[in-house]
Amino acid sequence: MIRPLRVALTATLTLALTVPAGAASAAPAGAPTGAVDRAAATRWAADTWRSMVAMTDPGTGLPADNIDGDLTVDSRAKYTSPTNIGSYIWSAVVARELKLIGERELVRRVDAALDSLARLDRHADSGMFFNWYDPATLELLRTWPVDGTPVYPFASSVDNAWLAAALMIVHNALPQLRGKSDPLLNTMDFGFYYDPQALGAEVPVGLMRGGFWVEPPPGCSLPGNYRGRGPDVHYTCHTYGAFNSETRMISYVAIARGQVPPAHYFGPWRTFPDTCDWSWQEMKPVGGYREYAGVRVFEGAYRYRGLQFVPSWGGDMFEAFMPDMFVPETRWGPNSWARNHPVYVRGQIAHGLEDAKYGHWGFSPASDPAGGYREYGVDAMGLDTPGYTSDQERTSVDYGFEGCPDRPAQPEPAAYGDGVVTPHAVFLALQYAPAQAQAELAKLRREFDVYGPGGFYDSVAVRSGTVAKRYLALDQGMVLGALGNLLGDDVLRDQFTPGGPERLLRPVMRMEEFSVPARQ
Repeated sequence: MIRPLRVALTATLTLALTVPAGAASAAPAGAPTGAVDRAAATRWAADTWRSMVAMTDPGTGLPADNIDGDLTVDSRAKYTSPTNIGSYIWSAVVARELKLIGERELVRRVDAALDSLARLDRHADSGMFFNWYDPATLELLRTWPVDGTPVYPFASSVDNAWLAAALMIVHNALPQLRGKSDPLLNTMDFGFYYDPQALGAEVPVGLMRGGFWVEPPPGCSLPGNYRGRGPDVHYTCHTYGAFNSETRMISYVAIARGQVPPAHYFGPWRTFPDTCDWSWQEMKPVGGYREYAGVRVFEGAYRYRGLQFVPSWGGDMFEAFMPDMFVPETRWGPNSWARNHPVYVRGQIAHGLEDAKYGHWGFSPASDPAGGYREYGVDAMGLDTPGYTSDQERTSVDYGFEGCPDRPAQPEPAAYGDGVVTPHAVFLALQYAPAQAQAELAKLRREFDVYGPGGFYDSVAVRSGTVAKRYLALDQGMVLGALGNLLGDDVLRDQFTPGGPERLLRPVMRMEEFSVPARQ
């Protein structure tokens, strides 16, 4: 999601997602709650839902982007996005499944949100929504309400994918509202973002652009129109090239909607190749090439603390696991995601407890306890060389790139600083490490003032004890999504997957084998 609070995150994504020229077993989706205390988890869900209700404008039915930890109405943000709206809709479906609200309230809330969505300005030729609206007036923002800076209306591909996912859930979970949800969904054409030549003429599939502006923005943009419908737009100069990222949700939705070829699944990089042309990435990957559906794929993997896995872009939990809330990746990818997800969680735990020695774990972009918003992750588990770091001091690693003289290895850090843990990252791990995740959440509550009227606050710097006492619609939606699937027998996955996802996406996912051992 592109917004002023995420300038650092956006800048790194823009720079390096452009494709350059030159001993745990997988828990199946729907696994038993295991060591998770169901009563405690239900209380967490109820409190988290309270924050979503507090963020929602009663006149329009749309959520704000965030709210202060005391849930006062006056502290609601004056802006919202397609992701926030989608997050609220799927959270309401979870709330019904967990009996936090009844059917009538669910229908009322989703109906109001759909009515407001239909009134928002959007890009007529693609059906895409822009990134920033006033949730109280429904006006498209052209001035940022926090500081008065100009806003250039931008249609983000990943933000629209999260909203489309929510509308697909409405279609299956609330058939009585299809008359309102389907017209919105059916006009959203993700082929508008699809650059079929992004990987070169010799590769039969392309990549997704980060989004487009309807007017030329400051900085880099590329005029074009992949659908040839309406006037040219101004695309981001980057395509999304890293596969293990939240941006794979764009591909999932576009494939499921029949708007791009299913083989596009194999276009983005698992890691970048192992030659010196790609030595800017975090480390030299292991692995080799395989071919699926006519696409040659470099099945690369990274190694960290004895674990082998496909990295995310920044080494964080949000990128690796948010799409898994909707697509049953471990079932549909038995030789790929089913191997990767539990190992990736183990890497996050190992970093927090063994490497950085914070005594805590769970790293993902979140509110900065010092103010604003920042990206956090495990640097060694991400493709990005500068990396999303786990602490305030931005302590990073550089393993070099064996065989490339321009990338010698650097000494490992002597110590890490004030590590920042975000509870939503721990919730995303519940399916794959239930005992460890519940223990971490309990320890956070025991050691810090990290729980308020809307559930867990957004983040805590664990050495200073500084807490970001704020709730974000996106992060609360991840908490509820994870709990809904865990306690509600895969409710979001079951309501997302019928139809196109099952028919078009599942077959390509089943083909792939990551360079990740079946047992580690």
